[in-house]
Amino acid sequence: MAAIVPSVDGMTELRVVGAREHNLRDVTVALPKHAFTVVTGVSGSGKSSLVFDTIAAESQRQLNETFTTFVRNRLPRYGQPDVDAIENLSAAIVVDQKRLGGGPRSTVGTVTDIYSLMRLLWSRAGRPFAGYSNAFSFNDPQGMCPRCTGLGTARTIVVDELIDRSRSLNEGAIRFPTFQPGGWMWRTFADSGLFDLDKPLAEYTPAEWDAFLHGAPDAPSAKYEGLLPRFERIWLPKDADSLKGRTREAFERVVTQETCPKCHGARLSPEALASKVAGRSIAECAAMEAEDLLAFVRTLTEPEPVVAGLATQLRRLVSIGLGYLTMDRPTSTLSGGESQRVKMVRHLGSSLTDMLYVFDEPSVGLHPDDVTQLVALLKSLRDKGNTVLVVEHDPDVIAAADHVVDLGPGAGQDGGQVVYQGGVAGLADTPTGRYLRHRPRIKENPRPAERFLEIRGATRHNLRGVDVDIPLGLLTVVTGVAGSGKSTLVHGFVPDAVSVDQSPIRGSRRSSPATFTGMLDGIRQRFAAANGVSASLFSANSDGACPRCNGLGVIYTDLAFLDPMVTTCEECQGRRFVEDVLRHTYRGHTISEVLDLSARDARSVFPDEPMLDRLVDVGLGYLSLGQPLNTLSGGERQRLKLAVELSRPGRTYVFDEPTTGLHPSDVAGLVELFDRLVAAGSTVVVIEHNLDVIARADWVVDLGPGAGRHGGRVLFQGPPAELARQPGSKTGRHLARLSGNH
Repeated sequence: MAAIVPSVDGMTELRVVGAREHNLRDVTVALPKHAFTVVTGVSGSGKSSLVFDTIAAESQRQLNETFTTFVRNRLPRYGQPDVDAIENLSAAIVVDQKRLGGGPRSTVGTVTDIYSLMRLLWSRAGRPFAGYSNAFSFNDPQGMCPRCTGLGTARTIVVDELIDRSRSLNEGAIRFPTFQPGGWMWRTFADSGLFDLDKPLAEYTPAEWDAFLHGAPDAPSAKYEGLLPRFERIWLPKDADSLKGRTREAFERVVTQETCPKCHGARLSPEALASKVAGRSIAECAAMEAEDLLAFVRTLTEPEPVVAGLATQLRRLVSIGLGYLTMDRPTSTLSGGESQRVKMVRHLGSSLTDMLYVFDEPSVGLHPDDVTQLVALLKSLRDKGNTVLVVEHDPDVIAAADHVVDLGPGAGQDGGQVVYQGGVAGLADTPTGRYLRHRPRIKENPRPAERFLEIRGATRHNLRGVDVDIPLGLLTVVTGVAGSGKSTLVHGFVPDAVSVDQSPIRGSRRSSPATFTGMLDGIRQRFAAANGVSASLFSANSDGACPRCNGLGVIYTDLAFLDPMVTTCEECQGRRFVEDVLRHTYRGHTISEVLDLSARDARSVFPDEPMLDRLVDVGLGYLSLGQPLNTLSGGERQRLKLAVELSRPGRTYVFDEPTTGLHPSDVAGLVELFDRLVAAGSTVVVIEHNLDVIARADWVVDLGPGAGRHGGRVLFQGPPAELARQPGSKTGRHLARLSGNH
């Protein structure tokens, strides 16, 4: 067991002793409490393993243990991290970048409780009086529009897509998976006694067709109801995003969606919409940007407590850089960075103290101009008597910290050690410290722009007739403050582009970098040829898999209200394959050993595999070939997709904030990859705030000047050196400041 760290300067400390989660090597750190600490280091160095998988996980696990078994069964489950001791641990609140879900009924207003205060305001001050608070809720039967049940959109069944009238019921006339012949839903019609099951529906009499679609009150079977009422009852309320595979495809084919003709998208009943406060309905105000809504609320005086509470919450939303959001915006449309900042709003109003707030790269999605506000908010949480722990790469956030922990020195097996811990000034000789002294070098000789993708009159969201020229065959960066219209422009108006984003990669816990990139097929073929056996033996999903763990190497045991227990498979000792397979080797390695190799180390075993070089090039050389994809971060997923795309040059590529999760020292390598794509004939368009990426572009499109209705205009188009000389551009001012081009 590692030694206990002595207290520094007599301060109260959160002490972690002997942390060994993932690649951590007996890490021992002392973090000052009631301070603002940043944990940094190169990608894969172990930051998340220390902060989230050790400190936050243990705090939440111990907190959950204080509840009864009944309650714990309904709480998230946390395993006990591999650590000798954690001392002086506070209750942790994790504010991560997981996108806010909640389906179509969840909006920015509902998730921040701002809409709850608005409902209270209209129920008290609205005229004519429409009812109490729930009368203004689109999620309550009393307040929702009766036509669309509060969704704002009306769904219609396309009968010709649902039914093939040339077929009989026995031949599958109902074209929807759950109504297949022989199924229990199909039996409703078969057992009704109303229809000839072998008769094509086109030959039905008008009475039979009406009974089939709408039902028959005199049907022999009391359980019979028509196809449309049944489909409307079971399927129309479903959220398409919750469906999968053939069912989702069929649903999207059969069901069309349009703005509700009764409430015109406002979601509410006529009575709620008729009630006004200072001449405005609650739906009108929910459609206003937070900044404008705050100005409106400040004109109100009664009821004073409700108005004051509403103004306070809106002011927090604006102060966190989200003043462009409307309260009726669905949370499913928010980015990861926006989701994280929306979650922060709830905690800024909390009166709890001595909590541990844990943030995962809160600067993601923020323009350098907005980072100052972010730092002020983090410090305000600290000043209320809390401990703030942040995983971050942004130099302005690091520079503002009270305490820094730098992990490394490398990634994966080369990381997991404390390189430095202490004040920011002591970082000097670390890779992080060297970057803090680094100045972006603006490209002096950008490639000339000769041919352009001409976008004319782009109008969507806050874009109003925007004209933009995107050079073909160059590296273009689209930048601007959060909410200025970057994503709307690029994703909406750059045609036929390959989008490389951070969305989850489809696949189970069996999916890995080796399977996703297609490398595993070639590796299995090499093993098969070298040993004169079938390639299927070397698949953990096929013949050679350990029968006990089905090729996973571990056994998952469900313990009801406890975390599933994950144990190494005793039969294969975690090696995934049966002994007969493990007797076969390729260049001295078994297939199990190969899957445990990092991409960097695997190059010596498979020197002719170009995908390994690409994984190293995109900064993923530390990933093992067999690591489950569901353990990768958003930035790692994006770079894995990039590694695959590098093998298919000559296209138009769109990258959405590709520096997310990258240590600044890795950014230069990312820009080199973009340059390689351009050299191979590709057009690369990058949505980015990172000044190093902007400085190395051939062409920059700067949107703004603000967010929401204050943005959506093109402030500048041209080479980055010219942007640095534009005093009217916030991006240009920051580029000039950091590069020294004042």
